[in-house]
Amino acid sequence: MTALPRPLILGSTSRYRRELLERLRVPFETAAPDVDETPHSGETPEALARRLALAKARAIATRFPGALVIGSDQVADLDGQPLGKPGTHERAVAQLRAMRGRTVIFQTALAVVCVETGFVAEDLAPVRVRFRDLSDDHIERYLRAEQPYDCAGSAKAEGLGIALLDAIDSDDPTALIGLPLIRTAAMLRRGGLDVLARLP
Repeated sequence: MTALPRPLILGSTSRYRRELLERLRVPFETAAPDVDETPHSGETPEALARRLALAKARAIATRFPGALVIGSDQVADLDGQPLGKPGTHERAVAQLRAMRGRTVIFQTALAVVCVETGFVAEDLAPVRVRFRDLSDDHIERYLRAEQPYDCAGSAKAEGLGIALLDAIDSDDPTALIGLPLIRTAAMLRRGGLDVLARLP
């Protein structure tokens, strides 16, 4: 493989995003962005996801101005109301009860920034998800087994959470897990890193 034109940094400590980015077979580092994720008053889930993805990328890019930095954020959108990471069992139960039998849009935003070149790109990969009409017993069993308290909307789709769903509609299939790889590869190309050109 040829050397990277500049360092690549994933502005996230999420193991889900790290595992996804590894699929592109490019070396990268991870760094934790120090960003307040509190929604602004009246902020839509889409706007919140976009703002946080860009803020995360910029927070890391200012520390590493020569690097290409990826930032991403996901917010579950239930009728315009944001559902973030539940953090606790009780909040997860409430989220899943609210979403059962409903269609939820997982707003997955992506940003790539390089301070040195002035490159800034951002996009949104919405995923429409239809939840089954889950019983309270199913919700409790799922939460005890998966403990998805660090996942937006408590839906860990790369694991047992897939059994919560009736259907998924997306043009970027990894977006639901947290990093839309089609858009990521496209943004990296625009930023000077062609993933396929690096293959032997």
